[in-house]
Amino acid sequence: MTILRSRDNPRVRRWRRLIADRQTRRRAGRAWIEGTRLVGAYLQAQGAPIALIVSAQASEAREVGELVARAGVAPVVLATAVFKSLAGTETPQGIAAEIEIPSPPLEADSAEPRIFLDGVQDPGNLGAILRSAAAFEVPEVVLGAGCADPWSPKVLRAAMGAHFSLRLRETDALAQRFAAFAGERICTVPRDGTPLHEIDLRGRHAWAFGGEARGVGEATARAATLRAWIPIGGATESLNVAVAASICLYEAARQRRVPQGR
Repeated sequence: MTILRSRDNPRVRRWRRLIADRQTRRRAGRAWIEGTRLVGAYLQAQGAPIALIVSAQASEAREVGELVARAGVAPVVLATAVFKSLAGTETPQGIAAEIEIPSPPLEADSAEPRIFLDGVQDPGNLGAILRSAAAFEVPEVVLGAGCADPWSPKVLRAAMGAHFSLRLRETDALAQRFAAFAGERICTVPRDGTPLHEIDLRGRHAWAFGGEARGVGEATARAATLRAWIPIGGATESLNVAVAASICLYEAARQRRVPQGR
């Protein structure tokens, strides 16, 4: 077994750039995923990665060995210290992959709900929203300018594999794309909107959620046909955007399961 032991190895340097730099990911159309959960989710949804990377220390671990067997590709083995120099966690699980960023299919006129994200900059919040979208069966998320890179390691970790069951699109014209959605277009507001529980969410609809500081931008808000408000107690002024999104998506999923007329 050949083990790469130098941090200056060309492949190791390229992976380091892929991890650190959004533009490198965009130009290459590739991303780095790390950990057994993410690698397993990718293998299940997409198949073999471009490269499978394991640390020498973890190469004999049962769970890592099972993922290597599922991938069907010979892994690149890195010295444990070299792997740790690339890892995004203090206690890495010893497996990672270089993957091709999936290209979503051409947009189609669909009755499925969608999410439009306007300036969600925090990677943890973005990842949590993607995780909720997958959990509550919202298959498409459109990200506007100013959002965190959905393929950054921090967002990937926070989403815990949700990326590979979603269609992710990025656009510089979010408000126009939101306005073009043929259905109810709902944005959340901290006050003076329609209480969430009073909105009929069984029909065709899309959500717009805004960034942590300013919320949904003015142009996106103007494109909305309805403003939703989540009633909360007086101890706090507003909810975190990822929490608000999860509540909205849960309510819509709950209503879809209730027969009409009840």
